[in-house]
Parts: sequence; structure tokens; C-alpha cells
Amino acid sequence: MSDPAPPLPPGGDSEKPVASAPVRARAFLVHIFTASGAALGLLALLAADRDEWPTMFLLLGLALIVDGIDGLLARRLRVEEVLPNWSGAALDFVVDYVTYVFVPAYAISESGLLPPGAAVPLAVAIVVSAALYFCDVRMKTDDNHFRGFPVLWNAVAFYLFVLKPAPWVSAGLIVALVALTFVPFKFVHPVRVAHLRAFNLGLLVVWGVLALLAVLRDLEPGTPIKVALTVIAVYFCTVGLLAPRQSGKEAGP
Repeated sequence: MSDPAPPLPPGGDSEKPVASAPVRARAFLVHIFTASGAALGLLALLAADRDEWPTMFLLLGLALIVDGIDGLLARRLRVEEVLPNWSGAALDFVVDYVTYVFVPAYAISESGLLPPGAAVPLAVAIVVSAALYFCDVRMKTDDNHFRGFPVLWNAVAFYLFVLKPAPWVSAGLIVALVALTFVPFKFVHPVRVAHLRAFNLGLLVVWGVLALLAVLRDLEPGTPIKVALTVIAVYFCTVGLLAPRQSGKEAGP
């Protein structure tokens, strides 16, 4: 009499073949690469604690590059399929919160660029509003725009350090952006949005070069670069408003 057959997995007569160890190892290296963004965030925080602001922004810039590459690697190596028990999306959120929100909020509060009594409350408003944004399942529209201000506090901090507006102007800007986090307007994702994608990507490269020059010049890049950076920021903040309307109706806030 033969041995009884092993029990079938729930939900079907057969299970998907398990990827080989080398394939799973390569896929897991992508998760490690994504997680390295958190390490860069920690190093950026340590630099901020020493008031080494250009170094901090350089490290946050490297984290931004990691964030831009890891998705491409994950899709190419089919990480979600090969490692179904590890959530790349959850990992992205953890790293993005550190590098886009937490470290910049600390830098803004410690920079001396805000009114003394307002620095800590505004930093608290940044981290709380951003945490709520990250857990909003409607943070992206059907055509891949961000819905509301997409908590790009690393960019906000960079502009505050480069432009150095009056403290109360900086405070007012932060209050406005915290509020805009919850306003359902379209904010362009330059990589994912199809409308004007080639132009947006080219402009993003130009911004990256100008931002690097600003960092290398100790955040004192001179008027022409400041003006160019400001024009690019205004463009990216407003171009989503000009996107073609969708046929469907988006849900309200």
C-alpha cells in the first residue's frame, strides 16, 4: 500500500514553483538596496546634528537616487513575484518617510530659518501630516499624479536653505504646504505621469544638476541658479493643474 499523498495547499490543486536560491537572493538584494536609503537617512541625520547641511543634502540626494532606481530593479527581477512574503511597497514607505519627511523636518526645526517659537510645532505638523498622507490609499490618482502636496519635505528644506526667506515667510510656506497635503489637487509625478513626461524628465535632470551645484557651493549658488531652481519648482508645483481631465470622477477628500 502506497503512502498517502501530501496535503494540497489551500486554494488550488498545485502551488506555484518556488524560485531558485540564486533568483531569490538577487531579488532580496533589491530589498537591501531599497533599505540602504534608510541608512543614508541616518547618516544625513547625523550630518544635520553636526550642522553639516551640504553633506546632509548630498546624502538625501543619494537616497533620492536609490528611490528612483529600486523600482526599476524590482520590476526587472520580478521581486514581488519571487519574494511574495516581503512587501516592497511597505519598505518603500518606511524609507521614504525617513528621507522625505523625518530628516528634513529635523533639519528645518534646527536650521534657525524659522521663528524660534514656531520651529518645533511646525516640525511636528510636518511629521504628523506626512504620516497621515502615507497611509491614505488615495494618495495617487488614476493617471499617476499625486493627490495633494506629496510631502516632498526634503525639497522644501533644500529651498529654504538655499533661498533663505524671512523666518515668517518660511513658517507661512510650511503651514500652507501642510494644509495642501489634504487638498485634492493634482501634483505631477515626473516619472509616472504620461502627459509631458519627456519634458518633465529632462527638466528633472536639469534640476538635479543645479541642485548638485548648489550643494557643492555650500548652499550659496548665486542668483542665476537660485532663479532657475525657483522657476523649476513653480513649474512642477503647477503643471499638474494643467493635466488633461479624466473621464472618471475622483473621490473627494
